[in-house]
Amino acid sequence: MNKIAVIYWSGTGNTEAMARAVEEGAKNAGAEVVLKTPGEISAGEAAAYDALALGCPAMGDEVLEEGEMEPFFTELEGSLSGKKVALFGSYGWGDGQWMRDWQDRVAGAGASLCGGEGVIAQNAPDEDCLKECEDLGAALAGM
Repeated sequence: MNKIAVIYWSGTGNTEAMARAVEEGAKNAGAEVVLKTPGEISAGEAAAYDALALGCPAMGDEVLEEGEMEPFFTELEGSLSGKKVALFGSYGWGDGQWMRDWQDRVAGAGASLCGGEGVIAQNAPDEDCLKECEDLGAALAGM
């Protein structure tokens, strides 16, 4: 059974809703799952999981949230080689460049990116997006 950590930062609740859907999909697929924010888990603890689902909205000029998520991910990045990783998040402007940059960082660290790309939602995730997040969790559990 895969042990998965779903780790997210959310300012408005949009990315949190996506995280909960990823968690549900992974649990329904038989994985053992924990749901945490960067303030609740260290990068070292996160690296001990079989797989990680990481979520963060686009902030500022399409970057990861800089107070918690960016420092957490920067510390975790060196431990991602060979790890299974799924990405998700929401945005309110731009075209998703923050997700493409994040995907490149994950791939550059040697991780296997679940689904080949992250799941993104413009503003609040709709029913279709939440289903994509459930499917992403299930796919991560099956990797």
